[in-house]
Amino acid sequence: MVGSANFPENVLLASIYSQALQAKGVKVEEKFNIGSREVLYGQLQSGALTVLPEYNGALLGYLDAKSTATGKDAVNAELKAKLPAGLAVLDSAAAEDKDSLTVTQETADKLGVKSIADLAGKAQDLVVGGPPEFKSRREQQFKDVYGLTFKEWKPTGDTTANALKDGGIQVGNVFTTDPKIVQLKLVSLDDPKNLFSSQNVTPLVNTAGLDATGTAALNAVSAKLDTAGLTALMKRVAVDKEDPSAVAKSWLKSANLG
Repeated sequence: MVGSANFPENVLLASIYSQALQAKGVKVEEKFNIGSREVLYGQLQSGALTVLPEYNGALLGYLDAKSTATGKDAVNAELKAKLPAGLAVLDSAAAEDKDSLTVTQETADKLGVKSIADLAGKAQDLVVGGPPEFKSRREQQFKDVYGLTFKEWKPTGDTTANALKDGGIQVGNVFTTDPKIVQLKLVSLDDPKNLFSSQNVTPLVNTAGLDATGTAALNAVSAKLDTAGLTALMKRVAVDKEDPSAVAKSWLKSANLG
């Protein structure tokens, strides 16, 4: 039984997992749009679900709110130590749905920036936007980790990507798989010091219900799914309103997995 949370990206990922398993001859039932992590985790523990697309950093935060692990390997090592018997995480994809600092392509070219570290010496002239709580959560971290002090913080909320394009802000907190990154030709800056915790797409499984064939099929998906690819798929689902199952099918075919 492959399940998913009740938001479009997770349904898409679950459909990719489901069809990848079926392509290898694994019998699959689908139960998508179930609800929140609290509900899903219990169903996986009970065996009502076998496979679930998860995000490694968020899952670790759920299991241990005090964890300070940030990089992918550190997060996964802690996850493996904290998951109860019978549950396991498989290989993480490069694809991440995580916080980022994002700029327009024009700003990236003009300032010559590819990573958050490249904003050193430039941040004091830039206005940064994000959710209302972004400043209180992150201002000190940017100072401590990257030595950055921004000119101004604006609460832009859901309009952050558009505010970047319109020039109201120069830097914004946009999730890395937001379809507007593709639509508006934005650039998410690399985060070499892992200020934002890793959120790699990772299969969480009940090991009793999954054999070696199924495990290999899911790991093969993780090996090929990256953030740019997932963002492009999410544009098709969220903006172009294509059916997630059809989008999943076409990606698996292009990746030689379906």
